[in-house]
Amino acid sequence: MSKVTFTDKIVWITGATSGIGEALCRELAARGATLVLSSRRAELLTNVQASCEAPEKHLALPLDVLAPDTFSAAVKSVTDRFGRIDMLVNCAGIAQRGTALETDMLVDRRLMDLNYFGPVALTKLVLPDMLARGSGQVVVISSLMGKLHRPGRCAYAASKHALHGFFDCLRDEIEMQGVAVTVVCPGYIRTNASFNALEGDGKPHNQWDKEIATGMAPEKCARKIANAIARRRREVYVARYETLGLYLERFAPRIFRRIVRRRKPN
Repeated sequence: MSKVTFTDKIVWITGATSGIGEALCRELAARGATLVLSSRRAELLTNVQASCEAPEKHLALPLDVLAPDTFSAAVKSVTDRFGRIDMLVNCAGIAQRGTALETDMLVDRRLMDLNYFGPVALTKLVLPDMLARGSGQVVVISSLMGKLHRPGRCAYAASKHALHGFFDCLRDEIEMQGVAVTVVCPGYIRTNASFNALEGDGKPHNQWDKEIATGMAPEKCARKIANAIARRRREVYVARYETLGLYLERFAPRIFRRIVRRRKPN
């Protein structure tokens, strides 16, 4: 089966210099998309851009999702260059490790600012033009933790659950106007997510969790996401055995709770 292409699509991807975001950049570029690559680290953006197919047609645009006052200028830079944004992929985010009581409120707020408020603010700036054209798509990289729960993930799960609440409601508001909303829920993907995760005091976790170390390759994850957004899926789960948790939580909640309570809050 041939791959669905994204030729003539202007696709803006945040969190473009690592993990799923980086893999998505290469996958969508290989399928013909013209990319706007964003993250905080300008030098890494240049490297990712150079690794994509037809690098000269893409735009590396540094952006800090924790600085929403810079978003308007960033949106203007993209529209000045390309005239429109066909798809916004909100991929920037960070994980967390630590129980609720040992996690400083500053960490809780940082998780919400980066994982929730940032994507919401950028989406609100991009949406008006999509609605005016009656065409476009907003993609949100959430997590299975946006549907489930486990010890040691309170702040992270809260930020991802919030994404589902906002973007599910947003879909109801705009879908009939031609703009799709796709929420992607990855499971364990072999990225640096656990290394970069914030512990209770705000310091990086600096460990590779076993489940992530043996997780799905980011390139495979990116292919599945690309296929899902091409079909304008409303919600998609990109995982292996982890999806069993969704069925247990729904249909056998007592069993699910017993399993979860055995997990260490690492």
